[in-house]
Amino acid sequence: MGSGGEIVLAVMVVLCLSSQLEAQLEVGFYDATCPQAELIVKLLVTKAVASNIGLAAGLVRLHFHDCFVRGCDGSVLIDSTSTNTAEKDSSINTSLRGFEVIDSAKALLEATCNGVVSCADILAFAARDSIALTGGISYQVPAGRRDGRVSLASDTFANLPAPSFNVDQLTQSFQAKGLTQDQMVTLSGAHTIGRSHCSSFSNRLYNFNTTVKQDPSLDATYAAQLKKQCPQGSTNSNLVVPMDPPSPNIVDTNYYNDILVNRGLFTSDQTLLSKATTASHVKQNAANSLLWQNKFATAMVAMGQVGVLTGSNGEIRLNCRAIN
Repeated sequence: MGSGGEIVLAVMVVLCLSSQLEAQLEVGFYDATCPQAELIVKLLVTKAVASNIGLAAGLVRLHFHDCFVRGCDGSVLIDSTSTNTAEKDSSINTSLRGFEVIDSAKALLEATCNGVVSCADILAFAARDSIALTGGISYQVPAGRRDGRVSLASDTFANLPAPSFNVDQLTQSFQAKGLTQDQMVTLSGAHTIGRSHCSSFSNRLYNFNTTVKQDPSLDATYAAQLKKQCPQGSTNSNLVVPMDPPSPNIVDTNYYNDILVNRGLFTSDQTLLSKATTASHVKQNAANSLLWQNKFATAMVAMGQVGVLTGSNGEIRLNCRAIN
C-alpha cells in the first residue's frame, strides 16, 4: 500500500476511534456543563427515601425496567398518549413507582441548567443513590446517556424477565443484553429490598402445576406464612409482601441466605439453586457480603450501559414524561 493508502487508513482508524469514544459514557460527564447535577439528584432522592423507604427499591427497579427495554434511554418514563400505549402502562409495569422523584429532579435540573441532563442519566443516578441510602456500596455512574423518543408497551413482554422464569430463561434474557450469568445472579440480589404483589408468586402457593398445588421447592413454613398474607381468591390487588423479610429495607446478602433455605419468593429467585454454576454464585454471595456488594456495584454499572444512546443520537428531554 502506498503512502496515500496509509493516510486513508490512518484517517479511517482515527474516525473509528472517535466514533467509539463518542459512544462511551464518562464519569463526571456533567462536571463542566452542570456541575451540581449529581448532587441535585442525590438530595431529592434522599428526601424522597427519607419519607418513603420503599421508593429506594422502586427507583432501582425503574432503572432496571428502563435498561432492559430499548436500552437505558429513559423510555420507561414516557407517558402514554391517545395514539400510543407506552412502556409504563404495560401490564408488567403497572406496579412501577418513583416517577415523581424523577420528575422533581428533572424540574430542578431544568431550572439550574436547562436542556443539559438527560432523564436516562437522572434515573441511573437515582438508582445508585437509592442503593447507597439503603446500605449498599456507593459507586460512580458513567453518564452521557441521551433520551429515546420511542416507548411501546408491546416491547416489554419480550424483554423483561418474568418472576416465573427458570435459570435458563433468566440466563438467556440477561445474555441478550450483554450481561453474564454471574451478573444475572448478582443483579437478582436487588430483591434484597422492596416488596412484591401477591399475584407475582401466588401460583407457587395454590396452582403450581397440574399435579402439585404448592411449589415443592418452597419452604413449607414460609409458604404457610405467605398464604396468610396472600389468601387464595382474594380480590385485593394491593396486597404486598417484603421480598426479603429479614431485612426488607437494607441492601444485604440475606436474599441469598433466603434462597439457600428455600425461601426465595419468586420462581426466578429459587431457581438460582437449580444449576451448579448459579448455586455456586449464590453460596459465594451469601458467604461474603463485601464481595457481593462490589460485584453488585460493578454489575449495575454494566447494566446501566445496555443499549445507551450517546453523541447526537436521541435527545435531552425537557420533560421526562414526553418527547420534545
